[in-house]
Amino acid sequence: MGFSMIFCRESCHNTEPFNSLYLLIPYLYGVTNKPEMEFLLDGISNITWQQIVMWITGFILIYLAIDKKLEPPLLLPMGFGAILVNLPLSGVLNQTLPGIGEVRGIIDWMFSVGIEASEAMPILLFIGIGAMIDFGPLLSNPRLLLFGAAAQFGIFATVIIATLLGFDLRDAASIGIIGAADGPTSILVSQVLKSQYIGPIAIAAYSYMALVPIIQPFAIKLCTTEKERKIRMNYNPKNVSPLTRILFPIMVTIIAGLVAPASIALVGFLMFGNLIRECGVLRSLSESAQKELVNLITLLLGITISASMKAESFVTVQTILIMLLGLVAFVFDTIAGATFARILNIFLKEKINPMVGAAGISAFPMSARVIQRMGLEADPQNHLLMHAAGANVSGQIASVIAGGVVISLVPGLM
Repeated sequence: MGFSMIFCRESCHNTEPFNSLYLLIPYLYGVTNKPEMEFLLDGISNITWQQIVMWITGFILIYLAIDKKLEPPLLLPMGFGAILVNLPLSGVLNQTLPGIGEVRGIIDWMFSVGIEASEAMPILLFIGIGAMIDFGPLLSNPRLLLFGAAAQFGIFATVIIATLLGFDLRDAASIGIIGAADGPTSILVSQVLKSQYIGPIAIAAYSYMALVPIIQPFAIKLCTTEKERKIRMNYNPKNVSPLTRILFPIMVTIIAGLVAPASIALVGFLMFGNLIRECGVLRSLSESAQKELVNLITLLLGITISASMKAESFVTVQTILIMLLGLVAFVFDTIAGATFARILNIFLKEKINPMVGAAGISAFPMSARVIQRMGLEADPQNHLLMHAAGANVSGQIASVIAGGVVISLVPGLM
């Protein structure tokens, strides 16, 4: 070791490029003071039990995405992001480093630009969602719009319950929007209202959307009889002209903009996506919006939202309450839609299967498929898919309008 040191001093004395190598030799031979290397243990020494809980949460989300195939485009990046942001001194978050100053972390930057600054990611996602939706069944039977409106009851019921549990109005309203059964709307509303619980709200919204095949049958059976679930509905689709399909998204945008101006970003981008689909001259763009755009934005949104899943603010009693309230919102929405159909049946000659009313939530197209399956279970000849799809897409419209209404009302009530 001594020979190497002498050789380096003599041979490198007047050679500037070798000075750095000279300084590194003591580290290579292990003759440095131990405290100088302690930074290698900083990550381990700064682990907290809350961060471990978030690692477990991340693993659970990844497991649900891969093994159970529950919303994998979103839960997978969200789960991995939960691990990334909860590593001690994580470089994906903003940090202040000695001798350097503030260093921007990529996930904090993405959250600031893509969600916090303009809510760009959730809004852009609506273009792809709109391009995926066929409003034909709804236009064939416009009264299905009523079920979309009725199934938003859970939003406002949950706002009241959350307020009674001690959440302030902004947070309570953001939690209630979980009942919209629409992840992008939940993220957007909670961000606009500056809720401190955007992370738990996003996880609750998307988790329960993925669990619709489990939650909805339970809620439907709570409020309907077996006889009601066997009600058959004839499907006589009316011919919907291309002009009607083109005018529909334009007129919905205008009406929503006049009634609930705060909803126009949500409704407008949703309807713009649908207009791309129906105009007939942008087929390749429509297909790209449905596939590449939706997948890419969903992927980025999932990992970006993890910026709000830091252990110190996520592992709380409030998070547990939010998850429970989200479940309540979903159940109330389903029951409200089914109950509204039962009320209408008092006055109608041709009865409506109450399960169609339950499809008025925004979880498209999962809810419609659940209703079709339950209808066949009750009666192998009972095909409800097209009716349920009409109610389901009306729920998509109603949920974004409800989000705009909440954004408009809540600041004035503070």
